[in-house]
Amino acid sequence: MPVLVASDLDRTLIYSSAALALTMPDARAPRLLCVEVHESRPLSYMTETAAELLGDLGDSAVFVPTTTRTRKQYLRINLPGPAPKYAICANGGHLLVDGVSDPDWHAQVVNRLADECAPLDEVRAHLAETADPAWVRKHRVAEDLFAYLVVERELLPEEWVKELAVWAENRGWTVSLQGRKIYAVPKPLTKSAAVRELARRTGADLTLAAGDSLLDADLLLAADRGWRPGHGELADADWTAPAISTLHERGVLAGERILREFLRTVRRPS
Repeated sequence: MPVLVASDLDRTLIYSSAALALTMPDARAPRLLCVEVHESRPLSYMTETAAELLGDLGDSAVFVPTTTRTRKQYLRINLPGPAPKYAICANGGHLLVDGVSDPDWHAQVVNRLADECAPLDEVRAHLAETADPAWVRKHRVAEDLFAYLVVERELLPEEWVKELAVWAENRGWTVSLQGRKIYAVPKPLTKSAAVRELARRTGADLTLAAGDSLLDADLLLAADRGWRPGHGELADADWTAPAISTLHERGVLAGERILREFLRTVRRPS
C-alpha cells in the first residue's frame, strides 16, 4: 500500500531569503538551491541536501505539495525530483491532478462554503473598512475563495489581529498571521479534507504530514504522523498533539530535517 506524504511548502519545505534563518558562520552555511523565480528574481530556496532527499521521497511515496498558495503561485515552483501527480492548492480549494484542477472537487468545496460560512464579499468589506492604510500594503483575493492582506509587520497592531479573529470566528472563518500576510480563510476550506480524498483515491494506508502555521493544524491532525518545525505560528503557540513531533530546527534546516523524517518513516513505517 502506498504512503501518502502531504507537506506544506512555504516555511516548511521551501524558504524565502528572509526566512532561511542562517544563524551559523557564513563558511558553514549550507549550499542552497533556488526552486522558485518570480518576475525574474530568485524567491524560494531549499538546501541542496533537502533537494536530494525530496527526490528520494518522490521515488518512495506519493508526495503531495499541500499549500495555501493559488494555482498560479504554486505552478511557478520548480521542485526537484519526480513531478508530483497530485497537489493541493488554495488551502484545499483546488485538487490538482497532473497540474489540472479537478472540477468535481472544486464544485464540492464551493457548495460547502456557501452552506456553512459568511460570504467572501462580507469579509472583504470588513477588511477594507477596518484595516489601516498606514500598515496595509495590499488587499488580495485568492481563487475567489479567501482573502489576505500584505502588511508592514512592525506597524501591525496586535489588538487588531485579535479583534479580526473574533469577528471571523463568529462568521465561520479563521485568521492566520504568517510573516507579512494576514489570511482570512473559511473554516470548511481545509487541507485535511483534500488529503483525505487523495488517501481514498490512492488507497494509502499511512499518511504523513508537515506544516508550520495555524492553517496546517488540521492537516497535521488528520495524518497518522506529523512534524512541525521550530518556527511559525504553531511553534509560537507551543502547539502539539499526540502524533505530532516537534522539531528544534528553524529555517531552511528544518525543511531538511522534515524530509529526513519523512523518508525514515516511509522506509520503516512501523
